[in-house]
Amino acid sequence: MTPMTPITPITPSVAAERSSPRRFAERIAAADWDAVASELNEHGRALLPRLLTPAECADLAALYDRPELFRSTVSMARHRFGEGEYRYFDHPFPEPVRLLREELYPRLLPVARDWYGKLGREAEWPDSLGEWLDICHRAGQTRPSPILLRYEAGGWNALHRDLFGDKVFPLQVVVNLNAPGEDHTGGEFLLVEQRPRAQSRGTATLVPQGQGLVFTTRDRPVRSRRGWSAAPVRHGVSAVHTGRRHTLGLVFHDAT
Repeated sequence: MTPMTPITPITPSVAAERSSPRRFAERIAAADWDAVASELNEHGRALLPRLLTPAECADLAALYDRPELFRSTVSMARHRFGEGEYRYFDHPFPEPVRLLREELYPRLLPVARDWYGKLGREAEWPDSLGEWLDICHRAGQTRPSPILLRYEAGGWNALHRDLFGDKVFPLQVVVNLNAPGEDHTGGEFLLVEQRPRAQSRGTATLVPQGQGLVFTTRDRPVRSRRGWSAAPVRHGVSAVHTGRRHTLGLVFHDAT
């Protein structure tokens, strides 16, 4: 009889580390944020390292079938947004959603302030997400904005911008919860930028499972003959050919 390979027990310290909220902060801190800022300045989007493990991705995707966790459901076809469906989380958020949003905000804040400075706009965002959301709420934007999206085969998302009121944070993050090439084919993230006095520029990014993609929400500064100009940007998702694709969307301003 072939001897069985012994199973290494999981010690309490290892189990605690796996469940520690600090794991999200550590993953985010592991990114090369100078390189992320450079990529954002050049292309308006940048890949982040893995923010969620496959198991965490599966857990979050499974939440889609628990409607009590969400404040509303939107059919893209009904509103002519594309083909698919998404749900807005309600409070309280699942821990990964809350912690990723809180930890990513201060990392993206320097880029946001730099962009608005170049465009001659007032950068009104305080140092913490909680303070910024208080400003949103006082302006009447009180509804939570994190979303969970589901695309079946044939699903797609029309080019759009996630503007929910006058208070806007210029960057947001999307996380693919499924494995491209295994769980789905197609479903590339699309970004189309309208360049000043030039043709629009489009990019397509296949986001690996668990990794984040940070991109501009509305517009971004690009150099022009007269200095800096605001280049409008829209985003969407190409058609999913096979399988199912779930996506976590983290917007850093709340909705009216």
